[in-house]
Amino acid sequence: MRFVAIGDSFTEGVGDELPDGLVRGWADLVAQGWANAVGKPVEYANLAIRGKLIEPIVEQQLEPALALHPTHLSFNGGGNDMLRPRTSIEHVADLFMHVLRRCDEEGVKLIALSGANPSAQLPLRRLIQRRGDVLSAAVAERLADRPDVITAWNWPDRELSTPGYWSADRLHMNPRGHHRVAARVLTSVGQKPPTDWWSLPELEDAGLRGAAYYRAHVLPWVQRRLKGTSSGDGRAAKYADWVEVTPQRV
Repeated sequence: MRFVAIGDSFTEGVGDELPDGLVRGWADLVAQGWANAVGKPVEYANLAIRGKLIEPIVEQQLEPALALHPTHLSFNGGGNDMLRPRTSIEHVADLFMHVLRRCDEEGVKLIALSGANPSAQLPLRRLIQRRGDVLSAAVAERLADRPDVITAWNWPDRELSTPGYWSADRLHMNPRGHHRVAARVLTSVGQKPPTDWWSLPELEDAGLRGAAYYRAHVLPWVQRRLKGTSSGDGRAAKYADWVEVTPQRV
């Protein structure tokens, strides 16, 4: 089994920070859960980089990922595009089909994901909800006649959209959220996740409120938009080549 993941912060694992400062996230959890479930090592790579729009994900990550000759490739993108008013949702959905075509050509099984829905906690929540609904529906419609594609639709999950699954910035899932997504992906590939991954105990709410939240999280995002920079600038993929994930006793 050779599993490679491409995408943005959702797939890199932002919000699920480990004590050493590295991030884990749902894809890392899937690799470990998969190895545990089958009782064999899983080869795993993760080329996702935070802040990436969907075109750079496809242009910069897809071909290097396919060059690794995986058996399975997971793809999610468009969350950062969705926050930009001029984004063409149809174009984003079309890029999902491009990824599928390349996977078909290379004999790779595609795992298509929709991102989780952060809108309830964010400014401009109605706009984000509406655009996310349209994007989620557009991708699902494109893939409706391909039952062979593995899908893990997280956007419609109302439980996952509640505050207890989100980190202090309200835009990225916390460890609890990443475990729930990992449980959905493992289920979609025919493996049984640990039952508690669906809803780990709630974490202490350390989030900021009011103006403090805007200064800490919204203002830096706005400044990056104005400067044309990204939180992922200068960052490399955390697992650009295969790492072996061995089964653990649970």
